[in-house]
Amino acid sequence: MAKNIRFAILLHNHQPVGNFEHVFEQAYQDSYLPFLDVFSDSRYEAIRISLHVSGPLMEWLDACHPDYVDRLADLVARGRLEIIGGAFYEPILAMIPSRDRVGQIRSYTRWLENRLGATIRGLWVPERVWEQAFTRDLADAGVEYTVLDDFHFKNAGLTDGELYGGYLTEDEGRVLTVFPGSERLRYTIPFADPQETIQHLDRMAQDHPNAVAVFGDDGEKFGTWPETKKHVYTDRWLERFFDALLAHREWIQLSTLAEVADNVPPLGKVYLPDSSYREMTEWALPVRQQEQYEQIVREMQHDPRWPILRQFVRGGYWRNFKAKYPESNEMYARMMSVSGRLAAAEESGHEGELIEQARTELYRAQCNCSYWHGAFGGIYLPHLRNAVYHHLIAADNLLDQATRPQGEWVEAKVDDYNFDARQEVQLANDKLLTFLAPAAGGQMYELDCRAIRLNLLATLARRPEAYHRKVAAGANQGHGQVASIHDRVVFKQEGLDRLLQYDQHLRKSLLDHFFDDNASLDQVARGQAVEHGDFLAGVYEARVRRNPDRIQVLMVREGYAAGERVKISKGVTLNAGSPMLEIAYLLEGLPRDRALHFGVEFNFAGLPAGADDRYFHDLEQRRLGQLGTALNLTDVRGLGLTDEWLGIDVRLKLSKPTHFWTYPVATVSQSEGGFELVHQSVCVIPHWFVVPDDEGRWSVTMALALDTRLAESRMPAAACAATV
Repeated sequence: MAKNIRFAILLHNHQPVGNFEHVFEQAYQDSYLPFLDVFSDSRYEAIRISLHVSGPLMEWLDACHPDYVDRLADLVARGRLEIIGGAFYEPILAMIPSRDRVGQIRSYTRWLENRLGATIRGLWVPERVWEQAFTRDLADAGVEYTVLDDFHFKNAGLTDGELYGGYLTEDEGRVLTVFPGSERLRYTIPFADPQETIQHLDRMAQDHPNAVAVFGDDGEKFGTWPETKKHVYTDRWLERFFDALLAHREWIQLSTLAEVADNVPPLGKVYLPDSSYREMTEWALPVRQQEQYEQIVREMQHDPRWPILRQFVRGGYWRNFKAKYPESNEMYARMMSVSGRLAAAEESGHEGELIEQARTELYRAQCNCSYWHGAFGGIYLPHLRNAVYHHLIAADNLLDQATRPQGEWVEAKVDDYNFDARQEVQLANDKLLTFLAPAAGGQMYELDCRAIRLNLLATLARRPEAYHRKVAAGANQGHGQVASIHDRVVFKQEGLDRLLQYDQHLRKSLLDHFFDDNASLDQVARGQAVEHGDFLAGVYEARVRRNPDRIQVLMVREGYAAGERVKISKGVTLNAGSPMLEIAYLLEGLPRDRALHFGVEFNFAGLPAGADDRYFHDLEQRRLGQLGTALNLTDVRGLGLTDEWLGIDVRLKLSKPTHFWTYPVATVSQSEGGFELVHQSVCVIPHWFVVPDDEGRWSVTMALALDTRLAESRMPAAACAATV
């Protein structure tokens, strides 16, 4: 029998919600446009591919380069291009409720059908994060087939010799076809010579006549990833690749996934375990286990038993990113709260434009990239985290408009908001919303400025990562190599090995410290100051005091400070219509014979360092340096942080003179471009040597005020109204 193989190419083009405009444009110029130009050339009329463009990117393309979208529609009409659908804003399907999975898929299908005239039958699973129960939702949303990695199938017990076509899978009677995408092809395309791909297809066709091979991976590999633009286009790799495929067209049949689904029956049935592509499962492991995993792979790769053993070796589980990074869980929990609120509003009969706008904002906040981390920046990129909260706060504002009488108000709710089996408090009014965790040191872990849709506590702690070993070793492959981002080691800055520092607690606010008397700013900034109290992560008892226009959350704990039994009471008060939190501290049981060094830590995110229009100032508006400045102030009554670009001024005013420490918090993290230092937050610590009164008591009050009048002055009237 003559050899014959169907080869399906599926490209996935994506830019996340909140990414910078120039990043979208550069990816368009470096990757999406030149690929389309080559693919559209009359020489390659016989080549057909499948394409998934994520919703955030497609909306941007339609707004900024509608001619590109028109060209896609023309290729669809000519039968050269199959459009693959997906969840509109590219969420990890395991991260969102079933109702939102189905809703996002159906919404994007309608958009693609209306704009491109496409018939949507297939779906791209974001990051190939798969759970078997998705089958039901995908089928209910009208999906017929999808592509996962061959790694999923091997985890189910299939071997390489069985992965030459699609398989049926099922859940609760709903049926779906799943195709195994080749990991080998992910590494040869476009990094190896085109003949390597031809040789791989040849071997597959020889072993399995009428086989199906699927390549499904990021379109950014064709120009956007480092050094690939020259390799793929200037050096004509893509043209040589297409030429090689056409040179063997007598046995390589280039097909869309739709053509495969219509002409090649599934090989059988399979049920796939929860998984993703291999690298993602490694990144999801705790750091120590990830290091051990990598060591085992290095030690075993030359062992003759390894090809057999490897199919039984798995990494971690995607959902554990929410345990590995508590900040991811915070975003997830907040998203779930907004999703639940939207569903409840609809069940109560609310409908109309505001509800639909809130749904779109919620869906945008579900974009996956800031909820995890691997070879990409992910959760380490502040602008992506800020985008999640921006859209969640916008959705909340719209739901308030749709369901609540307008005007000034204040309320407090108590629930397990972050899914830790303990009670948190949501304190909110028409200007601010904050979450307090009494059982976690009485910390404040979210502070939303509703007018500009900014969470000032979208922070990130400094923590070990497995790749920090490479940073510490100072390895550097340098630029100029064309390699997968999984293999590159490039430093975007010098001296990163000296900047590896780790935090012992999350970078939140109202964190209660007892320091050494001689603790220094440098020690505190480096995480080297000795903690002499047990309040930082201690459990506070909480109660809510309600008045019609004023609510206070009072948190109380007895613990130890420098060997003394001390009681801390801290109250957080919010008035209706006020953009200010009133914070009161009372310390009792203090020793009479010595002062204790007490500090309250605040961290503020979304206020970048390194720009002259983002600065500290005193209460008289005198500038004290950029927000990246380390300050050691004495005997002052307040401190301000201004971001003129955002249009916000954050001011902390105290009832008695205090000392202030400030310093920037930055992480050493990796992205596809290499290792870099990323500013995460500004730490501000008012601290005192507390001397008690005759009854062993000491108190202070603080006013934390958020002034967004500058930002609001720039907004259209309708936008301002939408924030109330």
